[in-house]
Amino acid sequence: MIIVGAGPAGLSAAIYTARAGCKVLVMEKAVVGGQINITEEVINYPGIFRTDGKSLTSGMREQAEAFGAEFLNCEVLSMELEGHIKRLHTTAGVFETIGVILATGANPRKIGFKGEKEFQGRGVAYCATCDGEFFTGMDIFVIGGGFAAVEEGIFLTRYGRTVNIIVRGEDFTCPKPVSDEIKKYGNINVSYNTELIEVGGKNTLEYAVFADRKTGDTRVYRPREGESFGVFVFAGYVPNTAWMGDEPLRNDQGYIITDSTGKTDKEGVYAAGDVCVKELRQVVTAVSDGATAATALEKYVALVHDKYSIPELKHKKTRARGYGDPAEKASESSAKSTEEKTFISSEIKAQLIPVFEKFEDRVIVRACLDESPLAMEMKGFMEELKDLSPKLICEIRENEMKEDMELPVIKLLREDGEDPGIAFHGIPGGHEFNSFIVALYNLSTGVKDPGKETEDIIKNISAPLSMKIFVSLSCTMCPETVMSAQKLAALSPKVRAEMFDLGHWPEYRKKYNIMSVPCTVMNDSRVVFGKKTLPELANIIKEEQKA
Repeated sequence: MIIVGAGPAGLSAAIYTARAGCKVLVMEKAVVGGQINITEEVINYPGIFRTDGKSLTSGMREQAEAFGAEFLNCEVLSMELEGHIKRLHTTAGVFETIGVILATGANPRKIGFKGEKEFQGRGVAYCATCDGEFFTGMDIFVIGGGFAAVEEGIFLTRYGRTVNIIVRGEDFTCPKPVSDEIKKYGNINVSYNTELIEVGGKNTLEYAVFADRKTGDTRVYRPREGESFGVFVFAGYVPNTAWMGDEPLRNDQGYIITDSTGKTDKEGVYAAGDVCVKELRQVVTAVSDGATAATALEKYVALVHDKYSIPELKHKKTRARGYGDPAEKASESSAKSTEEKTFISSEIKAQLIPVFEKFEDRVIVRACLDESPLAMEMKGFMEELKDLSPKLICEIRENEMKEDMELPVIKLLREDGEDPGIAFHGIPGGHEFNSFIVALYNLSTGVKDPGKETEDIIKNISAPLSMKIFVSLSCTMCPETVMSAQKLAALSPKVRAEMFDLGHWPEYRKKYNIMSVPCTVMNDSRVVFGKKTLPELANIIKEEQKA
């Protein structure tokens, strides 16, 4: 069976199905763990007094792998769900399976106040972990009254001069003990019965208009002269189902309709977690959904095996064999200090062995370095990388100023020396280690089935196009945009994709008024903010070519 999505629901489903002896593949287009990865403190998960989201889901993944579940980093583009054999069309090819569990989760909701779209990335943000640092010393407004608003508001106190939580109702919608936590913070203010109706300014935010929902009176906030401010929206989520077409059946809000076991209106297709119609969206209910759906689907799959005399598949309890995500744990190891001289842990090196076994052609990894401190760190990274696999040809070039890209840079080239324009300006650590490994894989084996619409757009690219993607290594939304851009560069000789770790390139923050990541700059002019899938980025390129 195939599980789409590797958040808590998908991971729980993987544990239960693999433990039952099923052959299980988990597909994840971004980072294993999902939205919970950005939660710094989890204190209400039964049996675990205190942890963080990343640690919790990392443990779940290890359990699933120990039982034999496999992980594959890819995006599901479309599905054929009729009949006993389901077909999933993905960026890694077409897969056939008897059973499917959809655990694709939900994305932050945009609420539609005037200026929200125009100022996304220039003052309006949706992830405190990714973007909080951009608002250091400023006044910050948090829009929302639930768990996320309280949790993220508290997190933002480490950056903001003040944190002002704007609640539409009479009170918070989360339990009182949760909201009472904000009383411990002297720089948090709360406004009830209040609504944000407009933000505006020139390059960054210069004012915000709030309305009293009882009296209808409005007030205008303006920051101190020469300053800006931030608006973080935490007003719920939108289910990640828009890509699914007409199947399975969903309600008016887009959530998948299931019975008590997670079964959808399609035989052999189940759903679990935040993507479903449900009362409470928490980690504990997500893992419960995953276990319930997995148990029910395991019985269905067994019946199909018996009915059609499908032989039992040999099931080995081995480590995952997906080509990208096994490297995701490098987040911690690659962030170690330069004193330890370790960028890639021995555990990650071991996990990458089966990844490199799947490579077809060799890939050149060329570091073009100057004399900066960053270059010295990049050199250390390259020294560790060169011993990982004979499939990698690692080259270090120091103080050669002939390159057509800014230094220092790590460029990826095909075995024959052809330069597809894929580059990392910084150490591809944190969440970007995953996108780095996927980029190597794509150059070695080719990008699998990008989708007809995307292929058509690529064929019609008439002029050279440069994409600079500015990221933070702590951002869980950045890798998908980076991987999408890299795939486009691998597919088209006219597209170039460069990843910049914004922490090492602060001058670009000012040049493009970047106050949120990921930020994609097309041809050094058009600026686009937010996570982008391969089709979304292709369509932006289509618009750019028309312009």
